[in-house]
Amino acid sequence: MADTTTDKKAKLRPMPKHVAIIMDGNNRWAKERRLPSLAGHRAGVESVRAAIKACAESGVESLTLFAFSSENWRRPQDEVNGLMDLFAWALDREVKKLEKNNIRLQVIGDKSGFSEGLQKRIAKGEALTQDCTGLYLNIAANYGGQWDIARAARVLAAQVAAGEMKLEELTAERLGQEVSLANQPLPDLCIRTGGEQRISNFLIWQFAYTELYFSPLYWPDFGYQQMLDALHDFQTRERRFGRTSEQVAAEHV
Repeated sequence: MADTTTDKKAKLRPMPKHVAIIMDGNNRWAKERRLPSLAGHRAGVESVRAAIKACAESGVESLTLFAFSSENWRRPQDEVNGLMDLFAWALDREVKKLEKNNIRLQVIGDKSGFSEGLQKRIAKGEALTQDCTGLYLNIAANYGGQWDIARAARVLAAQVAAGEMKLEELTAERLGQEVSLANQPLPDLCIRTGGEQRISNFLIWQFAYTELYFSPLYWPDFGYQQMLDALHDFQTRERRFGRTSEQVAAEHV
């Protein structure tokens, strides 16, 4: 007998608690339309709104967006300047909406690399939404996974040097408490758009057991329904964390 819709839904696993997205393909989207690269980034803002809406409605606790990597400074200066202006514009325009929808903003990365004005906007946005209890929205800006691990290691090394911690206490678990997003669940799902299949120095410590989902669509074309499709794909996956399928099944008997 064929499965009913109810049967199929019953087999779905829980939604991810934490979703991370590498928003790739903005430049190529613009190039194919003979538009300036910044037009692609502006179009991508709508996809950001769609991703936030889909995650908030689906019960996802944390959403982390890779907005600007530490390597992106190598791009043409006019594009970098445009991205900084777009970031400032988005903070000015969207933060009050986040607060209204009970979404908490956190920016991770080396914020010292930004202008004083942009740093103030970031601090203001984080302060305005700090009491929100819904979706946790993390923006990774001037962020790199290797930078993150090195920064965490320096914190612990300083504690060892000061005699506040013994060397043998420097464990993977302790290091994990110092990397970015340690206050939230580890990412369950990473989505990358644009057809590339790599994580590009994004949350490399946090991604130890993260499920990967790659879409050929450019980020501006990755809308609300595509986001739901990615979340539902995750629900069909069995996560074993080193165990066997039998062990996992036994836990749910």
